[in-house]
Amino acid sequence: MHILLTRPLEDCSELILKFQSLGHQVSHLPLLTIEKTNYEKINFIDYGGIIFTSANAIKFIELNKIDKNIMCFCVGDVTEKKARTVGFQNTIAAEGNVSNLKELILQNYDIKGKPLLYISGEIISADLDDQLINEGYNIKRIINYRVTHNHKFDENFVRELKINMPDLVYVYSQNSASSLLNFIKIHQTENIWMNTNLMCIGEKTSSILNEIKWKKIFLFNPGEEEFLLYKI
Repeated sequence: MHILLTRPLEDCSELILKFQSLGHQVSHLPLLTIEKTNYEKINFIDYGGIIFTSANAIKFIELNKIDKNIMCFCVGDVTEKKARTVGFQNTIAAEGNVSNLKELILQNYDIKGKPLLYISGEIISADLDDQLINEGYNIKRIINYRVTHNHKFDENFVRELKINMPDLVYVYSQNSASSLLNFIKIHQTENIWMNTNLMCIGEKTSSILNEIKWKKIFLFNPGEEEFLLYKI
């Protein structure tokens, strides 16, 4: 099969190699760029736990100043894997969405404990900090990265893509979905995705691309990419 991946290369390089090892053709269309933002100095000792709703947030923190045994709440397996890769020992992961992550925190963190530190991007899909504050928790949110949309794409790549359309495309966020929709419209390819299966994380992500006619739309959690191949 011909598979189109849309995340930044560092986030999907392992998956590219995995799919290629299975004999699939893989194309890469990075829709977003992740950039570090300037943020206030963090005194990590003041906090009893850290919340990550994206692996990107882990990339831009001062890891050498954190006790890696601190309780670390992760939105899903991919984020937890990233946290453990950089040394966090006491990690706990939800099932890939913020609602489950909130419940996980409610069940596993004492409301009377130290404040929680929530490190995230500029744009988030749900106001987890406000939800936890409403539950009585003391939360500090730090924004340490922003997402920008890529607008320039290699014309040779676009031309080859039009000739050989993918059998399936993976989209990981609402930002990515908006960027893909923009790509489709700019390059006037609205009517040639009818034989492509759209793989999205969550209904909100897929709904952005509903105006395009796809073969089928599947919802998935990070880590299920290979499994989805056998549903096609």
